[in-house]
Amino acid sequence: MRNKALKAMAATACTALMTLALAGCSTPAEDAGDATEETVVVRVGTMPTEDILPLWVAQDGTMAAADGTTVEVVPFDSAQALSAAITAGEVDMAMTDIMRAAKLTESGTAVDLEWVTLGETADQGIFGILAPANAPYDTLQEMAVYAADSATADVHGVGVGANTVPEYVFNMLCAEAGVTIPSEEVASLPERYSLVASGQLMGAALPAPLLALGEANGMKVIADDSQGSNISQSVMVARAEWAAQNEQAVLDVAEIWDGAVKLLADDPDAYHDILVTNANLNETIAESYPISSYPRALSNGTLAHPSDSMVQPVLDWMKTRGYGGDISYDAATGAMSL
Repeated sequence: MRNKALKAMAATACTALMTLALAGCSTPAEDAGDATEETVVVRVGTMPTEDILPLWVAQDGTMAAADGTTVEVVPFDSAQALSAAITAGEVDMAMTDIMRAAKLTESGTAVDLEWVTLGETADQGIFGILAPANAPYDTLQEMAVYAADSATADVHGVGVGANTVPEYVFNMLCAEAGVTIPSEEVASLPERYSLVASGQLMGAALPAPLLALGEANGMKVIADDSQGSNISQSVMVARAEWAAQNEQAVLDVAEIWDGAVKLLADDPDAYHDILVTNANLNETIAESYPISSYPRALSNGTLAHPSDSMVQPVLDWMKTRGYGGDISYDAATGAMSL
């Protein structure tokens, strides 16, 4: 009995020594795999628009960064709700525009502009002016003449939303055309579209999907920002406080974004259903609506922050309109500050 007990003890000791030896020879990757650390999931807020399609593609394909980081896209029904979520820390990053990023920073929630999601070139992320089907004008110049005519003095102006990309594009297009056209505040995009469709507005400043819908229903686009100066951009932002503590996570999201951008460039039609579903495209245009090209988030391994030439004109415009914008922007780091 004593010999059997000694043999059992020896076997146990041998097993323990073999386990230790194997553990000592394991690679760092194997050690990491045995750890109980949770995979990082970055929550990215957005409005349901085409501007964030690469991350929808990434989420659908469960794409991850090299270190395992993944993305959860969190949609919001309004820009106000999205801003509130950023402020409350309910999302870490968000797809938004320069105006909203500036207002967030001014209100005490500083954000960094990490990269351009649409608008690196003029043909990405189009905005324009939609006019009624029977409008007696086909250009901004003709619209300006029509608006100034005493016989049409009671006509309503062009529908815009205060301190938004459509209003900015409308103002810039008018400046380029050398005309002044009255505008009217209509915050809701669907209402703005309906009012121009029924002829209650001379025109409406709208994003590409509603321009396409209008044209499909017989209305006409009399101007857009797809040619000439590159006026409008949407941007990926990160809460500055979070980004400072999670630099690698920001780079991971950029890596995931770029991977999805390549997939879209290689075979855009393969992801058309993802666009239609997530951007809530109207069935009238869903089948024919084109998939845009998308900018890369990284350039030579570093974040491709929006340039001064993209951001500063918007901040200057905000000041002239009384919307704020009295902040500074550092294109080298993407940081906005008071």
